[in-house]
Amino acid sequence: MQQVDSKLPFKLVYALGEHPYLGFLIEPHIVQLNPNGSYSLSYKRIFTNTIGDFAPALDETDYALIKQLDEIEQTSIIKRYNKKAMRPIDFFGKIFDQKIYDYIRPKIEQRILAVLSHIVGKPLFLMSKDGYPADQELHIATEPTSILFHFRRNENETRYFPTLKYKGHRLDFMYKGAQVVVNQQAWLLLENTLYHFDQDIDGKKLSPFLQKRYIAVPRATERKYFETFVSGLIERYHVYAEGFDIKTYKEEATPLLKLFYVPSGGSFIQLSFAYGTYEFSAGTDHPITVRLDYNEGIDHYTFHRIKRALHWEQQKASFLETLGLRKKDALFGSYVLDADRASIVDWLNMHQERLLDQGFLITQAKGEKRILIGKTSLDITFEEGNDWFDIQAVANFGPYAIPFVDLREHILNRNREFMLPNGEIAIIPEEWFAQYEHLFQFATKKDGLKLSKTHIGLLYEISEHSAVSFHRKLEQLLNFEHIGDAPLPNAFRGQLRPYQQAGYNWFHFLQTYKFGGCLADDMGLGKTVQTLALLQQQKEALKDSELAKTSLLILPTSLIYNWQREAERFAPQLRILVHTGNNRLKDAFGFSHFDLVITTYGIVRSDDNLLASFFFNYIILDESQHIKNPSSKSFKAIKTLKSKHKLALSGTPVENSVADIWSQMHFANPGLLGSYSYFQKEFVTPIEKKKDEIKANRLQAIIKPFILRRTKDQVAKELPPKTEQTIYCEMPEEQLELYESVKSEYRNALLDHALQSNGKGNQILLLQGLTKLRQIANHPRMIDPTEDMSSGKFDTIIGMLESISSEGHKVLIFSQFVKHLQLFKEYFESQHIAYSYLDGSTRDRVEAVNKFKESTDTQIFLISIKAGGVGLNLTEADYVFILDPWWNPAVEQQAIDRSHRIGQTKNVFIYKFISKDTVEEKILALQQRKKELSTALIRTEESFIKSLSSEDIQELLR
Repeated sequence: MQQVDSKLPFKLVYALGEHPYLGFLIEPHIVQLNPNGSYSLSYKRIFTNTIGDFAPALDETDYALIKQLDEIEQTSIIKRYNKKAMRPIDFFGKIFDQKIYDYIRPKIEQRILAVLSHIVGKPLFLMSKDGYPADQELHIATEPTSILFHFRRNENETRYFPTLKYKGHRLDFMYKGAQVVVNQQAWLLLENTLYHFDQDIDGKKLSPFLQKRYIAVPRATERKYFETFVSGLIERYHVYAEGFDIKTYKEEATPLLKLFYVPSGGSFIQLSFAYGTYEFSAGTDHPITVRLDYNEGIDHYTFHRIKRALHWEQQKASFLETLGLRKKDALFGSYVLDADRASIVDWLNMHQERLLDQGFLITQAKGEKRILIGKTSLDITFEEGNDWFDIQAVANFGPYAIPFVDLREHILNRNREFMLPNGEIAIIPEEWFAQYEHLFQFATKKDGLKLSKTHIGLLYEISEHSAVSFHRKLEQLLNFEHIGDAPLPNAFRGQLRPYQQAGYNWFHFLQTYKFGGCLADDMGLGKTVQTLALLQQQKEALKDSELAKTSLLILPTSLIYNWQREAERFAPQLRILVHTGNNRLKDAFGFSHFDLVITTYGIVRSDDNLLASFFFNYIILDESQHIKNPSSKSFKAIKTLKSKHKLALSGTPVENSVADIWSQMHFANPGLLGSYSYFQKEFVTPIEKKKDEIKANRLQAIIKPFILRRTKDQVAKELPPKTEQTIYCEMPEEQLELYESVKSEYRNALLDHALQSNGKGNQILLLQGLTKLRQIANHPRMIDPTEDMSSGKFDTIIGMLESISSEGHKVLIFSQFVKHLQLFKEYFESQHIAYSYLDGSTRDRVEAVNKFKESTDTQIFLISIKAGGVGLNLTEADYVFILDPWWNPAVEQQAIDRSHRIGQTKNVFIYKFISKDTVEEKILALQQRKKELSTALIRTEESFIKSLSSEDIQELLR
C-alpha cells in the first residue's frame, strides 16, 4: 500500500475479500489512478472518519455503504464483542473460536446483504490474496437465479443434487472454483460474477456441491432423511423427484373452532383450518405444508404438498377478533375473550348463528362433560297481585325449556353447570347471575316465584334487559314526575313550588300502595313544608275516620323550634304536642288528642315502651341518618314503634358509607334490602371496596322507587347565584416556625415508628396531629391561650369583616373549632362589635337566631358547624365565611345552605380561608380525590379519615 495523493486523480472502489477468520467481507478503498485512467497500485482503506480530502469522490450512497462496512471491519467487531481493548492478532489467536464465529457471522452477513442491495453500479472488485483492492472486476447478475433440487431413489440409495438456471440456461457451477459468499439468502461467486436467487436459499445447501456432483443417502437412513430434510425442502423450494411421488393439493378449506372447556375457569377456543383430511393450527403461517406417507407394502413414499390460503385464514381469524376474541397463544391458535368476566361458552352460544353463516364448524375437545352449544334465552312474565308479583319464567337451552325456578340454587350458589335431560351440560350465562341473583334472594319459592310489591324497582330493572310483559300499575313510582296532582289541604297556608307539589304527590302515591319512603332533597329545598302539607291533608282526610289520626315526628333537639315555627306558618290548625322535658306525658292515650307529636331521638330511647304502646298514623324521621347504625339504641327503639305509614327525611341519608342507607330503608320498607349482613356482603363491600358499578346500579334500582332526591341545580333555578372563593392567608414567621416544628414532631412519630402497623393507636395519633396542625394554622392561641403570637388568617378575616360590615352586609362565620370562635368573640367584645353566637352549649338558640335575623346592629353570626350545620334558615346573610376546611365537603355545603336557600333574594358570597402551605391546603386537594362514593346512589361523600392511604398521610405531613 502506497500513499494516495488526494490532489491527483483517484477513485473509490469496493473490494470483496476473504478474511482468514471472519469469512468474506467487503471493504471500501481509495485507489490512485494512472495518467491513462487505469488503477495504480497505490490505495488506501477508508472509514467514515478518514474520508477527509477524498469526499468529492463520494455520493450519499457511498457514505451510507461506508458506515455499514465500518461496523464489520475487524477492529470494530473486536471492540463490540470483547470488553477489553485487544490487538487483532491476540483476539483471533487466543479468544476467537467457532462459537464466536457462529454468533458473529450472521450479523456480518446482514450488513453485507444490505450493502449488496445498494452497490449496483459502483466499482466492485475481487481483492487479491495480498490485499490489492482492484484486482479482478466483479459483476452482479442482472437477474435472480432459480434452483431445482433433484432426488433420484433406486433400490440402493437416494441421490440428491441441485441444478441452477440463469436466464433460461443451466448454470454449471460444480468443480468451477465457485464460492458461497453469503449463506443467508445465498450469494454465489462464479467466474467473477455474483449470483443471487429467486428464493431465500441457504448457502449451506449449495456448499457441498461446489466440489461434488451429488450426495447419496443409503436405504438404511432414508426414512428419517425424508421426514426431515426432504420434507423441509419440498415445503420451501422447487423439487423434482424420481422413485417417490410429490402430490400438490389446493383444497377448499373449512375453519374449525374447538371448545376446550375448563370447569374451574380458563376455557378457550382453538382455531384451526381443515384442508381436506389435513388440519393446521391458526398459529402456524407456512404457506405450504408437507406431510409424508409411506406405503410399506410397495415400499413407496408419497409427499403430500398442501398449499394454504393464509390471507383467507387471516380474514377468518380477524372475524373472530371483531366478535370480541383475542389471541391467547399464537402458536397453538388458541383464543379467549377480551372481557375477563365473560364466558367463552356464552360467547359461542351468542354468536353461533353468525359463526355457522361464516362457514365455521364448531366442535369440542374430548372430555368427561359434553357442553351444550346452542341458543340460550329466558322468557319471563309478571302477574300483579295485591301485595306481590307472581313470576313465570322459562329458561331455554337449545331445544330444552327449563322452569327458571329450577335454576334458583345454581344462581344463588354461582354454579354455572346445569344438567339437561340428555346428560349434556348447559352453561348458565354469566349475565344471568348479575341480573337475576337478587330476584332469587328476595323472592319466595311458593307455587313458582313470588316477589313482594316493594321490589317493584328490581322488576323494573329486569324489564330493561329482558322481554318482560306485565301490567305495571306501579310504574308511576319509578317516574314520579307523571303522578297526577293531589289537591292541597284547605287549611294549608302557602303555595308549593312545582317540585314540592311533585314531592307531595309522591307522598300520596306511597300512601296509596302502603309503601314507606325517604325524601332526600337537598338542604333548603323545603322537606319540612312538603311534609307539613301532607300532615295537614291527613288531618282533614281522617277528620271523621276511626283510623289512627295522630302522627309522630322524631328529630334532633336542635330542630324542634324550626318545625314549630314552620308549622305555625304553613299549617296553623295542626294540634301539636312537643313530647320533651321532665313534664312530658306518661300515658300514651294523651297522644290521641293531637294531630302531631314531636319528640327527639333521645326521648324515643327513653320512652320506647310508652311510644310503642300507641299506633300512629305516620312515623316521620327528620334527619333520618341518625338511625344509620342498626346496632344503635335509637334504631332499635324506633323499630318497636307501630304506624300505618312511615316516612324518612334527610338531605344526607348516606353520610359515610353505603351501609348508612340500610337502616333507613329497613325502617321505611322492612325487608327491602334483606338482612343487614346480606346487605353488607352483597352491596356495601363490592361497592366500597371493589367499586362494583353493577352492584351499585342494582342497589339504585331497588331503592329508587322509595327515595326521592332533588338537588338545587335541578329544581331551584330561581336561586340567585352564589360565588365561592378561597382566600389563602400567609402565616407570619413565628406562626410558620411553630407549625413546622409540630409537623415534624408528628411526622416522625407516625412515619418512623407507628405508621406501618396501621393500628388503632396510629389513627388516633394521626387525628391528634392533624387537629393540632389545623389549630395552629388557624391561630397559635388555640393550642396555648397564653401565646402572644399573631395569626395571618385571623388578621385577614378581621380586615375583610371591617370592609363588609361598613357596607351593611350580614355575615355567617362557621368553624368546627369552638376555640376559634371564642377568639373572634373576645375580639368583637373588646371592639364593642355586636354579634350573635351559637355552639353546642348555647341554651337559647331561638334568641341567638332572632337577634341576628331581626337586629340591624347585629351583622355577624358566629356558629359552630356541628351546632348550626342543620335546621337554620338564615337568608338574611349574604356572606358566609368558612374559617377552616372540614374533612367532609358536604358539611361545608350544609353550612353554606343556611344562607343560600329558598327565600334568598341576594347574591351569596362564600369565602373559604386557608392558611397557605399547611395541611389545610392539602385537605382541599384530598377532598377532590375522595369524592368517589356512589353518586349513583344518593349523591353523598366518602368517609375521609378511613380512606386515607399511607401515601395520603405522607402527603398531608410533607
